[in-house]
Amino acid sequence: MNRSHPVAPAPPIPAPPPRRETALARLSKTATDWTGTSTAFALAASTILIWLITGPYFDYSNTWQLVINTGTTIVTFLMVFLIQRSQNKDSQAIHLKLNELVAAVRGASNRLINVEELTEAEVHLLHQHYCTLVQLAKNDKRLTDSHSVEEAAARHEEKKKAHA
Repeated sequence: MNRSHPVAPAPPIPAPPPRRETALARLSKTATDWTGTSTAFALAASTILIWLITGPYFDYSNTWQLVINTGTTIVTFLMVFLIQRSQNKDSQAIHLKLNELVAAVRGASNRLINVEELTEAEVHLLHQHYCTLVQLAKNDKRLTDSHSVEEAAARHEEKKKAHA
């Protein structure tokens, strides 16, 4: 006798604690936001222009060159960390959104949730599976046919048998 048991609903996700960013986090967010503005670009371009204009006044001396070299090195050093912070946050947000989509779509492989945590070898293996799906899709006559990693070969064979 086959009895089906209803699946218990997942417990609700608790509300996140109130947001409390550190002063450093707020400062880096403000700096990241500001450095992407037209005003920041105009300031940087103006600084270079002023430096170029003052070249003859300082006889294009080593000190004159050292000022711009030191300034650009410091700015570049700091910007690397701001850019990395921004990319990390954006990447994490995108991963969370994709994880939500994978979790919500019936038939999607839950193994793809947090796929970014897999080793390179595991990611390469998944890539090979998807390359197989691409080949199967290329062989399909209709654009609406689709496959999942687990069912790719079986569905393809079912389709061939059904149309034979």
